[in-house]
Amino acid sequence: MELLRLSSSLVSKVVNVDEICLLAEKYYPKDFTEQEMIQLRYQLEIFNIDITKNPKLSGVSTIADLCKRLVETQKRETCYLLDRVVRLILTLPVSTATIERGFSAMKIFKNRLRNKMSDDFLANNLVIYIEREIAENINSKFVIDEFKDIKGRRAEL
Repeated sequence: MELLRLSSSLVSKVVNVDEICLLAEKYYPKDFTEQEMIQLRYQLEIFNIDITKNPKLSGVSTIADLCKRLVETQKRETCYLLDRVVRLILTLPVSTATIERGFSAMKIFKNRLRNKMSDDFLANNLVIYIEREIAENINSKFVIDEFKDIKGRRAEL
């Protein structure tokens, strides 16, 4: 919740520089070097000045809209670290949804009857289950033929 609260300060009338720097330091420490953190602070202060002067930037209501406006106004190049923060925030729902989808699939797939399977076997089966749209397009005859060509078998597949 704190991440969402901090990221909401990007779409206010004045960007809170300290909150955005705290967001980057706390939640994305491996994405920014110490030098980039210092530069981010300066870029945010310059961006605050640009918001007051540029009507395209002042009318932003969502983070996705801010990302679009950064590209439209060509501020993406000058405020590249701000752009990186915005893009990292925008990937959050996608990454958490993917993880939730995986846990939901595991709950369905690993039930009481299948509780003793190995981790590798479970992981391989979950990938096929989660990405079933892609798996439906796989030609099983082709896979069997490729497998047979890799190494000679005693029994016919």
